[in-house]
Amino acid sequence: MLASYLIGLREGLEATLVVSILVAFLVKSDRRERLPMVWAGVGVAVLLSIGFGALLTFTAAHLATQQQEMFDAVTSLAATVFVTFMVFWMRTAARKMSGELREKMGTALELGGTAVVVVAFLSVAREGLETALLWFAAVQGATSSASPLIGITLGLLTAVALGWGLYRSALRINLTKFFTWTGLLLVLVAAGIFKYGVHDLQESGLVPGLNTYAFDISGVLDPSAWYSTLLSGMFNITPQPSVLEAVAWAAYLIPVLILFLRPAAKTPARPAPKSPQPAS
Repeated sequence: MLASYLIGLREGLEATLVVSILVAFLVKSDRRERLPMVWAGVGVAVLLSIGFGALLTFTAAHLATQQQEMFDAVTSLAATVFVTFMVFWMRTAARKMSGELREKMGTALELGGTAVVVVAFLSVAREGLETALLWFAAVQGATSSASPLIGITLGLLTAVALGWGLYRSALRINLTKFFTWTGLLLVLVAAGIFKYGVHDLQESGLVPGLNTYAFDISGVLDPSAWYSTLLSGMFNITPQPSVLEAVAWAAYLIPVLILFLRPAAKTPARPAPKSPQPAS
């Protein structure tokens, strides 16, 4: 539930910020008549994301056991790639996202109403499809099907509330710190998803070593304790992982954390243009 909540909060706030930027641009440009087109694009993107999540769930439920394990493994590995790209992309693109969206919306207004719908749809659809894929990957390790759904719903509702507060200037959030901390937690979640994907590959028989355990702390880590549920649900830490699972978890987490925590390179400031010399 916590992992799903974090996914919903992070992805939902990105989508909410995109929508708020587009809406604010139209309001300040005195083009309120185009707002229904923005909401139409957002609505289509939401429906597409829900349909994508339903398709993943339906496909996984109607596969044979070995095929289902392979399907779960592929979606888990794909989700790991997407969340890694998203975390690092936000570090570089967040500052210029507002300007790029305003530029695209300005061009769309010149082209017509359909272009406005397309811009709004594309801006939100990427976040929605990523959310559906990440949620499906997080659900695979859950013991209850209801908890991840509740978690991602609460995360999305929280994101909408935060986005509305930011739009109305009733709330101030240091977005740089927010995306840094949530990005750090998402890296940990992605390491667990990657580990689970390797586990599915072993269960499908494609990769050996399922019963070769790296360690066994089941006597120390009580499965019924709250902290065991937190570690398992949030970071997919299990008391009896295989050697390959433990190696995959460390091989992903250590280099990605080092790269993520490394200070971003500062772009050198451009020198101020020299004032022209008066003609003699």
